Amino acid sequence: MRQLPPLSALRAFEAAARHGSFKRAASELAVTPTAISHQIRSLEEHTRLNLFDRRVRKVTLTEAGAHLYPVLREGFDAFEAVLERLTQVRRRKAPVTISATTAFTAKWLLPRVAGFQSLHPDIDLQLLASDEAVDLTGNHVDIAVRYGRGPYPGLEAEVMFADDFAPVVNPKLGVLAPADLAAVPFIHFQWKRAHPLNPTWESWFAAAGLEWMSPVAELRYSDEAHAIQAAVAGQGIALLSLALVRDEIAAGQLAQPFGPTVAGHTYHLVMSGDRPPSTRVSAAAEWLRSEVRSIPRLSNPLSGTSERSGPQGAAL
Repeated sequence: MRQLPPLSALRAFEAAARHGSFKRAASELAVTPTAISHQIRSLEEHTRLNLFDRRVRKVTLTEAGAHLYPVLREGFDAFEAVLERLTQVRRRKAPVTISATTAFTAKWLLPRVAGFQSLHPDIDLQLLASDEAVDLTGNHVDIAVRYGRGPYPGLEAEVMFADDFAPVVNPKLGVLAPADLAAVPFIHFQWKRAHPLNPTWESWFAAAGLEWMSPVAELRYSDEAHAIQAAVAGQGIALLSLALVRDEIAAGQLAQPFGPTVAGHTYHLVMSGDRPPSTRVSAAAEWLRSEVRSIPRLSNPLSGTSERSGPQGAAL
């Protein structure tokens, strides 16, 4: 075991030697000059060496003190440099956390993560999939993608895009016109929150000017992403968000055989209004904006402007 003096005494000696003053050392270490004097006296007793020549309003190092000081100075400098480097690494690696609904995370965010990593290899991205609105006042979530009508009190919110819903189906089922709806099951998913403007098959039939027909069968899923997968698998026709099935339509796994579309809700990019975003968080937010701008024909594309929200609106 090392037989070393107390660290507090070594710190007091190094600061006093560097400043040439017990008073200035006390100010740096936020203690009294008397406390510095006691610490150095304790060090001298421990080492049985006189380390300072004490004079009126001035202290100077003895020969023993002059030998000890550079060793301690370099040691404390090394401690500081390593700790600062480790702190910078921790800050650099601290992830940016984005919260969004389960379906939006799976169908919209996840396919785009590789693009973010290519742009920002030094920033880790963490996705939190939750259909509950998370608390942005703490330090656990940096950005939320909220789906609803807004506004969101106390938060900085900006519109990403408005959502549209339409019937989509696996092309292999041969659904080409509304009349074909009588031959295929209807796929439903459960909205997490009730809202009179939630798109439903009933509201679509009304928008299309068609009389409601009882489907040959109905499949109901608790999660929107599961309904999307069911439609891809050819289990029936689903009324789904066109923003979330864009890739499946482009790949030919799903088709939108006819209209009309019905309006869904709006995706908002939301951050805390209590603190300015860090450089990392700002980079992630700008990446989300650029992803929205890169997608053609989205309703109400993100303008990049933001405003402080007022009273709480529905979030779905």
